[in-house]
Amino acid sequence: MTILVTGVAGFIGSHTAERLLDLGHKVIGVDNFSDYYDVNLKRMNAQAVMDKGGEILELDLRSKESYSKLPDEVDFIFHYAAQPGISASSSFEDYLTNNVIGTKNLIDYALELPGLRLFVNIGTSSIYGLEATYPEHVAPKPASFYGVTKLAAEQLVLQKSREKQMLACSLRLYSVIGPRERPEKMYTKLIACGLNDASFPLYDGSEKHLRSFTYVGDIVDGVVSVIGKDDLVDGEVINLGTEAEHTTKEGIEAVEAVLGKPIKMNNIPKRAGDQLRTKANIDKARKLLNYNPQTTLLESVRFQVDWYIENFSKA
Repeated sequence: MTILVTGVAGFIGSHTAERLLDLGHKVIGVDNFSDYYDVNLKRMNAQAVMDKGGEILELDLRSKESYSKLPDEVDFIFHYAAQPGISASSSFEDYLTNNVIGTKNLIDYALELPGLRLFVNIGTSSIYGLEATYPEHVAPKPASFYGVTKLAAEQLVLQKSREKQMLACSLRLYSVIGPRERPEKMYTKLIACGLNDASFPLYDGSEKHLRSFTYVGDIVDGVVSVIGKDDLVDGEVINLGTEAEHTTKEGIEAVEAVLGKPIKMNNIPKRAGDQLRTKANIDKARKLLNYNPQTTLLESVRFQVDWYIENFSKA
């Protein structure tokens, strides 16, 4: 099958593309290689996908002119492309244009694909708000521009399912960690600080925050499992993550244990919109997708530390 993966040069998108290639699918990836973080890291992720036989197009989904360069025949779309996270350097317009306008343009393209079997939107636990511990039917209360615009994107996709114009679902991901995690994210930054004897910027009070830290391989297991379940997942929102819950402090301690050394902390003011707790409720994913994440926090950290040392120890 031919599968389009947007945001293919990102952390989870690149892992998904590789898995799909390993499963024997033809993968066409799209990314605009924005400078939200080091573009060289995105190029490295993209190269890993191309090394396995994937094709990558450098296009911006916000531009309607981009769509003439996309294929006319696609079986599945996995839509990762977005303005990610909570960042003071990102404006509301960044979130709006990337997460809402880009998604709307992609939907318009998808509706013209005669053989499209399923549009898979990649959502986030941030849609739920400051406490993300709920089953999918609970009304969301996003507390950041990121969460608000990702909810809007999700609803644009599901609207087309409700209108019977295409089959679609949305997968809400929980606190994904592992190799290729973005450089501003917690574990990559912790590992870098530990290896380079630098101070980790710890938001006030965040050491008590609770998270479903989920290994990227377990997330990808759930994502690709929708293939072949097109009718079953149509119109559904499905949480993907681990039910295991850890504090930020426990995450720090896991990195210190793997590195075999303490990491210096630099306390900084807390940021608005940061989630206080995420704990994935995956009852629906178990039922519909037979989803069963198994990787422990310590195993996840070991994989990520090994990857970081292999790729960046010389730098």
